[in-house]
Amino acid sequence: MIQGKDHKLGHMHRLSAGGLLVTLGIIYGDIGTSPLYVMDAIVGKSVIDEMLIMGALSCIFWTLTFQTTIKYVIFALRADNNGEGGIFSLYALIRRKFKGLVIPAMIGGAALLADGIITPPLSISSAVEGLQIYNPEIKTVPIVIGILILLFLVQRFGTKKVGWFFGPIMLVWFGMLAILGFNKVVVYPEIFKALNPIYGIDLLWNYPSGFWLLGAVFLCTTGAEALYSDLGHCGRENIRISWIFVKICLLLNYFGQGAYLLTLKGQTIHSKTFFAMMPEWFLIPGIVIATMAAIIASQALITGSFTLISEAVRLSLWPRVKIVFPTLHKGQLYVPSVNWVLLLGCVGVVLYFKESSHMEAAYGLSVTLTMLMTTFLLYFYVKAKKFPSFVAITLLLFYLTIEGSFLIANLTKFTHGGWVSLVIGSAIFLIMWVWYKATSIKNRLTEYVKLEEYYEVLKELSVDNSIPKYATNLIFMTSANRGDEIESKIIYSILQKQPKRADIYWFVHVDVTDEPYTMDYKVDVLVPQDVIRVTFKLGFRVENRINLFFRKAVEELVKSKEVDITSRYDSLNRKNVAGDFRFVVIEKFLSFENDLPISEQLVMDAYFFVKHYANSEEKWFGLDSSMVTVEQVPMIIRPVSDTKLNRVF
Repeated sequence: MIQGKDHKLGHMHRLSAGGLLVTLGIIYGDIGTSPLYVMDAIVGKSVIDEMLIMGALSCIFWTLTFQTTIKYVIFALRADNNGEGGIFSLYALIRRKFKGLVIPAMIGGAALLADGIITPPLSISSAVEGLQIYNPEIKTVPIVIGILILLFLVQRFGTKKVGWFFGPIMLVWFGMLAILGFNKVVVYPEIFKALNPIYGIDLLWNYPSGFWLLGAVFLCTTGAEALYSDLGHCGRENIRISWIFVKICLLLNYFGQGAYLLTLKGQTIHSKTFFAMMPEWFLIPGIVIATMAAIIASQALITGSFTLISEAVRLSLWPRVKIVFPTLHKGQLYVPSVNWVLLLGCVGVVLYFKESSHMEAAYGLSVTLTMLMTTFLLYFYVKAKKFPSFVAITLLLFYLTIEGSFLIANLTKFTHGGWVSLVIGSAIFLIMWVWYKATSIKNRLTEYVKLEEYYEVLKELSVDNSIPKYATNLIFMTSANRGDEIESKIIYSILQKQPKRADIYWFVHVDVTDEPYTMDYKVDVLVPQDVIRVTFKLGFRVENRINLFFRKAVEELVKSKEVDITSRYDSLNRKNVAGDFRFVVIEKFLSFENDLPISEQLVMDAYFFVKHYANSEEKWFGLDSSMVTVEQVPMIIRPVSDTKLNRVF
């Protein structure tokens, strides 16, 4: 077992006051700021009447109950992969038992990442636009862009530090939501009749275009998927307990807004309801607090995006990008490339839509797809847990009906901006599919040979003084899962490309497990003092630091006298000087000697184009560049077989 910082369970995962505070700052930003725009999105330019308001509140209450409370907080959080949540963790749990589920996993992940580009601009714009109550001429776009830039700059410090800073602010925010709502509902307590689902059903069936209002109602629960994705940052119990407080505050505010709107029967609203129901003396402090909460709202999607990409990389669904672990606490990570792409995307959304009311049209459509895919995967998770079939089917049909209705209602947003999130999500899905497909092609056509057939020649090469010594310890990274096999290209590199004489040949294999934080290794001494294989079993959330891990493994082997790494040069051996270590990493490029169908050629061309911008092999494995040799070898997938060449005399 190799001990590392990724094995340290942060105390924030245990139920505690500090954990609850950090959870407020990290998990609930998105769903917690939905009162800024949900009621306005539902009411729009409609004339306010009791059926609309009571029905909307009823739909909001039951949506939060069925979607957020039951599906995610109670049920989905149980489907954790050693403390990690999200659609890719769920996929990792069931992929070995149920084949063919990678497509829904990729659709869900891509849609959630696309949603992460829409959420920050919408939340921050909704809050900043409160300033226009004072001065309608205020240009909010530059302010929103400035806030976004600052937000993404602080991500490198890790979500634990961000959570400690954001937590108290969100506590104030939820307290403000509750107080503002309470002040209105005490004046009109009859508003709580909306808890009766009859009001929601009446709205959907009898109100003009009532069913299509579900697209706006859905906005109240969009942060639920991010809540599940961020499970690894705070822990299940902290999320469940804090949700009780959060849901009460949200409902008080929604019902308070409803009570306020009912005082405007027969009118249309021309300003944001959330700010309009504030006392005038509190407007400036309220806007400041709302803006700070909106900034934090973006955090849930940003940290969720980091988590998704980290898991996608380990599951071979995304290019190997740099992943940084900024703190010692489990689940804390930062992905620089994703951070800057999200920033550019968010700025682009602000410049394109300009106002939050326009962004609402693009919001929700993509995350509905994510929720549908999560429901589909949860069905297989329930089956894997041996629940009765009728339970699994009932849950599947129930949530497919709810989320299918939300999806249909959200489709009305497509021409009004919803296409933006779908285009972004489709681009992300295409990258995932190309990477997955090309990796499958490569793995299928990689040629392996039996390593034992080369034991003798390696032993003889090791003592062949007619060949200059390449390294004392020569280490090859191998993808062979079987311990008795090796890629033919490695044997070619050792024996033919440039005969590589070494005292000990090491073959290192990294096996990514479906558990997130596994850190084990196994040693097979195939030929004592000549050929050794080391297999590292690392969880899909463990940082690749093979240079460090390999050194640790060698130290333990030396201590147990299983291997002697002392230099075999006579002069150095007498001084007990350790020999040098050199890694050889073999990178493939697409050979010109391929005769591929157009579809496969396009996939491989796209794969190598994307790979050009990803981490190199040595950086991905965390190898010291001063002791690494990179060799390029051609990858021949389908060689040209019909070559007509005439000899002339």
